[in-house]
Amino acid sequence: MTAEQINKLLKTHKTPLYVFDLNELRSRVNYIRQNLPERVKLCYAVKANTFISKEMGKIAPWLELCSPGEYRICKKLGIPTSKFVISGVNKSEKITQEMIENVEDMGCYTAESVNQFHILYEGAKKADRKIPVLLRLTSGNQFGLDESDLENIIAEYKDSDYVDICGIQFFSGTQKTSLKKLQREISYVDSFITGLKDKYSFNTQKLEFGGGFPVSYFEGESFDEEEYLKAFSEMLKNMNYQGEIVLELGRSIAASCGTYLTRVVDIKQNHSENYAIVDGGMHQIVYFGQFMAMKHPKIQLFPEREDNDAQEWNICGSLCTVNDILVKRLPLSNLQIGDVLVFEKTGAYCAIEGISLFLTRELPEVVLLGTDGKFTSVRNPVETELFNTPNNI
Repeated sequence: MTAEQINKLLKTHKTPLYVFDLNELRSRVNYIRQNLPERVKLCYAVKANTFISKEMGKIAPWLELCSPGEYRICKKLGIPTSKFVISGVNKSEKITQEMIENVEDMGCYTAESVNQFHILYEGAKKADRKIPVLLRLTSGNQFGLDESDLENIIAEYKDSDYVDICGIQFFSGTQKTSLKKLQREISYVDSFITGLKDKYSFNTQKLEFGGGFPVSYFEGESFDEEEYLKAFSEMLKNMNYQGEIVLELGRSIAASCGTYLTRVVDIKQNHSENYAIVDGGMHQIVYFGQFMAMKHPKIQLFPEREDNDAQEWNICGSLCTVNDILVKRLPLSNLQIGDVLVFEKTGAYCAIEGISLFLTRELPEVVLLGTDGKFTSVRNPVETELFNTPNNI
């Protein structure tokens, strides 16, 4: 955001708060698309940031939903269910049955286990409806199906009247900077798909691949994303499999659109170390790989000052725990109570995965910066004692 936008925002909204810039979000999606082969479609992992889901529903062909709560959110936002990929390791029989019976045009369901597949199959059979299913291939962890289980399902059900096994889902992690690792994964999946065709005459129509692309959060990090995407695109072009590819991304799409603002409420010096206490904290902002604040994320000081006679400051939040340190020894010039620290690239996970109920602090307001340049509040500040108070007292 520009200094003018920040100033306008702070006149009408208190800190701490999150801001998600929808113009930046659209620019980011366009950039990714332009640097990938035409046959690749994007799937947005809603878990990265539910507050931008409505906008992503307009510009992405697919949205991955990993919980009943995410499903209800996207339904309330009016996103077409034809875009939903119903994923997640825990699918209850009751909720799955309700989805199958009540939604005629669901995008697709994923099967993470043999048990999940049978829940989907029996649900479709009971509703007398054929549903699209992706089988998730494990990458060697708790997610997905073992190769032999996946093959057995295809051998028995590839011509089923109730499930259309349309393809394979594969995801192995996040923040993957190694192109060699990506190449190994793509080669493995490509070989597996070829094996399915050779052994079972099964034609994979769709491959949903979780790239886990990295995001550079911290000062001093060097990452040539354009070259990375160019190399990744070449890997896809060289696959034997030439069907539809759906690239599932969360962090890589959402990170750059987010800003977190928190105000300095106290400053002090203890044992020759400078400390600034802010009204936010680690329960509201968590960068991947933060390593207890030893790395410096990209931060603006507002109001801006010339970088003269900077001192090192330890930025600490409002929680009563020694772990609540956002940044250690951050150089800042003439820091004062009332200043605002503007953390960049907070669009992914920060507003969603923080330990937000710890110490019963208020949840921050969430604001969208629209494509028209206007700010819209989409969640007011929320007091959290309701969630942390025992019943019947």
